[in-house]
Amino acid sequence: MAKTSPVEFMRQVQAETKKVVWPTRKETIMTAVMVFIMASLLGIFFFGVDRAFDAIVKFLLSLAA
Repeated sequence: MAKTSPVEFMRQVQAETKKVVWPTRKETIMTAVMVFIMASLLGIFFFGVDRAFDAIVKFLLSLAA
């Protein structure tokens, strides 16, 4: 594998950086909103699952007492 000089490396980095397509403001906001919605839905789902398991464990423990 050929060694690349630091100057050539920086030129390659700049060339690759110019190829990057950044998201628009609208795309960024929509993505952030979708992440917030999905995180909220998953939080509610796991809260429900946790409550269900809590009720099951409490029921099973009441049978043993």
